[in-house]
Amino acid sequence: MNIELVNQPDSTIARVILDGGEEVVAEAGSMVAMSGFINANTTLRKGKGGGILGGIKRMVAGESLFLSVFNSPMPGGEVFLAPRLMGDITLHEMAGQELVIQATSYLASASGVNIDLGFQGFKSLFSGESIFWLTASGYGSLLMTSFGGVYEVNVEDEYIVDTGHIVAFDKNLTFEITKPGGSWLGAFLGGEGLVCRFKGRGKVYCQTHNSIAFGRNIGLQLPPAAASNSKLGLVGQLLKLIQF
Repeated sequence: MNIELVNQPDSTIARVILDGGEEVVAEAGSMVAMSGFINANTTLRKGKGGGILGGIKRMVAGESLFLSVFNSPMPGGEVFLAPRLMGDITLHEMAGQELVIQATSYLASASGVNIDLGFQGFKSLFSGESIFWLTASGYGSLLMTSFGGVYEVNVEDEYIVDTGHIVAFDKNLTFEITKPGGSWLGAFLGGEGLVCRFKGRGKVYCQTHNSIAFGRNIGLQLPPAAASNSKLGLVGQLLKLIQF
């Protein structure tokens, strides 16, 4: 399997070239284009993190209930994959270690990579994030997405990251949700909110933008749902009158 990341960093798309008999597993709906001879199937995937239970667990974590599997019957099969939001994609080679991934940051992986639901404790709930994250293990290529650019930080002792900017981190790192400064009042008045304090040795992958904060800002600019629906209803009635 050969993976090329195109149009980095703000509108990245992954070009995956498969050998004969090779397959790539991807988040449902992420395929943009592919070779005509590629066999595409929708599955709940068997094995660890698969089946009906695995699908439901992924859905709880914010992922799709289903996964897409793309298999190439001959060498040179091409599949283009892209995330839902504009941003970057990072390629991570799994070599037996475990990686904790923000649920919406998983894009695709080789068939040798297991994706399962990881419980990160109720401390994650208070950060405004999901208490369930995905845990990747096994061997092979793993594609993760970010909202905006993505960069990695080498944690050697202790490191602090805003909770909305975490893409993934090594599972051997310990963490706690806390305030960024010495005062809770100062933290919230300053707009910083909560942060994640990592401890140990490992890597943390961060994204430059916060999708939750972006959604809140966009939401404030949208008209109320009721008003929007009433406008659409009025347009529909006018169209009916025009037809008659």
